[in-house]
Amino acid sequence: MGILLVEDEPNVVSVVKRGLTDYGFEVSVAANGATGLQMALDHDFDLVILDVMLPVMDGIQVCKHIRQQKKMIPIIMLTALDSTENIVSGLDSGADDYMVKPFKIAELAARLRTLLRRGGSETLANNTYTIGNLVLNTESKIAYRSNEVLKLTATEYRLLEYFVKNQKKVLSRIQILENVWDIDFNMGTNVVDVYVNYLRKKLEKNGGPNLIHTVFGMGYLMKEGDTDEDTK
Repeated sequence: MGILLVEDEPNVVSVVKRGLTDYGFEVSVAANGATGLQMALDHDFDLVILDVMLPVMDGIQVCKHIRQQKKMIPIIMLTALDSTENIVSGLDSGADDYMVKPFKIAELAARLRTLLRRGGSETLANNTYTIGNLVLNTESKIAYRSNEVLKLTATEYRLLEYFVKNQKKVLSRIQILENVWDIDFNMGTNVVDVYVNYLRKKLEKNGGPNLIHTVFGMGYLMKEGDTDEDTK
């Protein structure tokens, strides 16, 4: 698998390139954001590993530009910035995963394999799901509500897909973290609540009824109509 590493710290580049090569990956390196963006657009890499604090162009901007051109390529942020705000900013820019330095190569390799599996070409036999006037196609990865396309980030799409596939089930925040992000966030963060709020606003943009309900003390539930415990 061809991996693009966009990183300006030589020690990190050496560790990542040597470690991932041992796991069977082919790693190309860009030392600044502008070069990394150009390489990502000019070549067919399977995945991009992206630092946030980069010379010339920061990783958030690089990620946004890549997403505009190559919507489905997996991107993982690998950075020392570890606050909830940084995590949300990275994911909201279009990253699929966010890993904080210092890190272990074995974990990074595992996350890469997860993202590559998710980004593969396997198609579900039944690839269309509906709830009310919401339609989601898991093959095209497009969602419609009232026949209008929803403009979702990669993370918002995965969150919506998880809710739709598990509609009428109460989902805890831990379940959502494990299945949408595939990473073990510090449970003191509120990244799930932040993204549920983002998704709700987009689903209800044109005045449609609420589909994602808060179940007090338990998590979230997707269903049509109100719930007895809805505390939105």
